[in-house]
Amino acid sequence: MTIMAHADDAELWAGGTLARHARDGWEITIVTPRHDETRDDEAEAGATVLGAQLRQLDYLTIEAIQTVLKESQPAVVITHPTDDIHPEHQHAAHAVLAAIPEIVISAGRPQRLYTSDGYNNLNRLGHPLYLPAIIDITETFEIKMRALRCHRSQPINEHFGPMTEALGRLHGQRIGVRHAEAFRPIPILGRLFPAIGL
Repeated sequence: MTIMAHADDAELWAGGTLARHARDGWEITIVTPRHDETRDDEAEAGATVLGAQLRQLDYLTIEAIQTVLKESQPAVVITHPTDDIHPEHQHAAHAVLAAIPEIVISAGRPQRLYTSDGYNNLNRLGHPLYLPAIIDITETFEIKMRALRCHRSQPINEHFGPMTEALGRLHGQRIGVRHAEAFRPIPILGRLFPAIGL
């Protein structure tokens, strides 16, 4: 499950990983707040390309996130970095981190939490994000890009597409593949659970 601030964030920061896991039989859910009819339709189209379900909330409040987590009980959650450049990304990340402990205590899930990359791999202070978990998305990179192009109201060709290509190659070089995505594992209740899958 991804819980992110905007309709195209799942594609931008985790699309190749989501497509790879969907291909391997994982049930994938993208959670995002509603925007307007155009962006909501684009979010649905992008999720479909990735092989994911879309769940749209009115707002990313702690209570709304807890409800989704209780109902879905995902094994893995991906959200934004808390020190992301974008304030709405920061808000989403803090809401997820505040929502998770109570749910883990009561339900035992999610078992793992990750934060994603951000704009040009930088935090709000201009430093590179620490993202030690790198996933090879060479085989699903074109699916990621096709899903991203569903967001026609956004500057995909002018801005997000070239940035996505550059970040994919940057992280791919770190592990000797063509394209990759990178994440940071976040402790849940003080523990980092063993990684399976992501």
